[in-house]
Amino acid sequence: MKLTVLERFTGLQILPQEGDFVTLKIMRKLKEALAMSEKELVEFEIKQEGNQVLWNKKGEEEREIKIGEKATDLIVDALTKLDKEKKLTENHFSLYEKFVK
Repeated sequence: MKLTVLERFTGLQILPQEGDFVTLKIMRKLKEALAMSEKELVEFEIKQEGNQVLWNKKGEEEREIKIGEKATDLIVDALTKLDKEKKLTENHFSLYEKFVK
């Protein structure tokens, strides 16, 4: 799945905090896949200023992130739940289009 830095951060934020053992194991691997590597932190010049995380223009480019079928289901479920609760935000928009639509 090709994702931008914003989509990766958004994906990390929507993951459930609880689940059964299998779900937690899948979430651990998914978090590792979505997280920025040390190389990406430097390449995208990622920095935190107060409550904001900032990055350069390269962060807007999509990068291929390997996400398995069950991990994809977790993201779809989280986005679908937010949609049903009418809690989607502008940051969720492109992620929703990629995973749900």
